[in-house]
Amino acid sequence: MDTDGGGWTVFQRRVDGSVNFDRLWTDYKSGFGNATTEYWLGLDNIHKLTSQGNVTLRVDLIAPGPPQRSAFAVYSKFTVGNESSKYILTVARYSGNAGDDLYKHNGMKFTTTDNDNDVLSGNCAFPAHGAFWFKDCHPVNLNGLYVSAIPWTGIIWVSVSGGSVSLTYTEMKLR
Repeated sequence: MDTDGGGWTVFQRRVDGSVNFDRLWTDYKSGFGNATTEYWLGLDNIHKLTSQGNVTLRVDLIAPGPPQRSAFAVYSKFTVGNESSKYILTVARYSGNAGDDLYKHNGMKFTTTDNDNDVLSGNCAFPAHGAFWFKDCHPVNLNGLYVSAIPWTGIIWVSVSGGSVSLTYTEMKLR
């Protein structure tokens, strides 16, 4: 909460694999998990928080080692649309050291296994084992399998983790 001056509201966290993120639309809409470990706040709540005006997104990431690598991305423009827009993602004005990978998902609708909104003929949520604002599946999937040994199925921010190494920590927060 005190990262970079504090005041953040955490809406996604992955730390230990204790919560299954391979879930359906209704779960991602309303939220799930445990706020002290792993959770998703819910797309309806994220929409409400980002519709109030000027909102910044910060994503903190840790890739396993050795050596362990920490990285972060900040988007000083961040909104999530309402359900009728399929929770469309808007991100802009990147800074940080993680790489601007999330921008490639800008303008995308949220996709789950039971609600396919990506641009591929198949559904990215199936091979990714989690839901996200997929375009053509990657370069970002922060809701994939925790510490997966199978390439492209884990928690991915490709500039930090590549496609075959799963991140061990992620936190998405806004203010």
